[in-house]
Amino acid sequence: MSITRRDFLGSSIGSSAVLAELTAVETGQRHRPIPLPVEMRLWDLATPALVVDADSLESNLRKMRDFYSDKSAMLRPHAKTHKCPVIARQQLDLGAIGIAVAKISEAEVMVEGGIDPILITSPIATRGKLARLLALAQQTPRLQIVTDRLQNVRDLNDGAAAVGIKLQVVVDLNAGDDRTGIMLGEPAVTLAGEVARAESLELVGVQAYAGRLQHVVGWEARRKQYVEMMEQVMETVAAMRQVGLDIPTVTGGGTGTYDINSEIDGMTDIQAGSYVFMDDNYRDVGGRLGPVFNDFDSSLFVLATAISQPVQGQITVDAGIKAFATDKEPPRLRDIKGVAYTFGGDEHGILNFTESS
Repeated sequence: MSITRRDFLGSSIGSSAVLAELTAVETGQRHRPIPLPVEMRLWDLATPALVVDADSLESNLRKMRDFYSDKSAMLRPHAKTHKCPVIARQQLDLGAIGIAVAKISEAEVMVEGGIDPILITSPIATRGKLARLLALAQQTPRLQIVTDRLQNVRDLNDGAAAVGIKLQVVVDLNAGDDRTGIMLGEPAVTLAGEVARAESLELVGVQAYAGRLQHVVGWEARRKQYVEMMEQVMETVAAMRQVGLDIPTVTGGGTGTYDINSEIDGMTDIQAGSYVFMDDNYRDVGGRLGPVFNDFDSSLFVLATAISQPVQGQITVDAGIKAFATDKEPPRLRDIKGVAYTFGGDEHGILNFTESS
């Protein structure tokens, strides 16, 4: 007996028993907040400790809110940076139209934290994650998911039909990153048409995230490349509308182009994420006013303890490679000059004194 992919998905993903089991297991796997003792002092924290400067965080949230308060595009912050429902709630309370996440596990935590609506910005393809997506969509009808290939459209449609829901889908466009997204032009128009014709799917827009352009050094160079890319995107959106497709949403952009996105006619919302915490790599790409991108403040830090001074001119701290999430330059010290950090191993960092003082 042959089993079609539709039968396979309908039986394995759509069954209520499987959905209930996956939901129960996933709930047990979610990270839970651990309450700290009342009035615990910063210096009582066990190090290395990840700490947030609440004032700087609040300032960043309000700066971005204020910038978009008089723009035609809205703000849909990406939560892949903070992964925190509490911060997501602050962003929504300040006027964001929704929250974007990178993967299903982030969406589950956000839904558990009462966050809605949510856009998952990476395609979901495996059977287990499709089941989790469908379970989540039954809890929060405004959940949206991107797609960039025909087979995925069919799988999403079959799964949604099996559980009796209408799933909101955004077509992911390749905006030059060659990471995800269907090619611009006719391939994208054709795929969008397939989504629109699927009985259990609702085409709600397109996504065009040009991630590599967020970090182009020099604001003018970044603006030039980004505007050129987005002009191509908007040509594809126009082609979709010319064949009768309704494209209410054009979402994309990020922190590096937050003050450029507002120039793109037709962009409906911006997925800036890093602005909440910022990082040194963004600082070095330059801003509109000069070579330092200081529109937002650094608000996330790793608190470390000096544990040894084996030789003159350097100190060993208890924050090594595993204490930081960085794929770029090593971290810098806050408000301390003449000291440079280098990795000293998994659990050790070395502070080298670059000035005699």
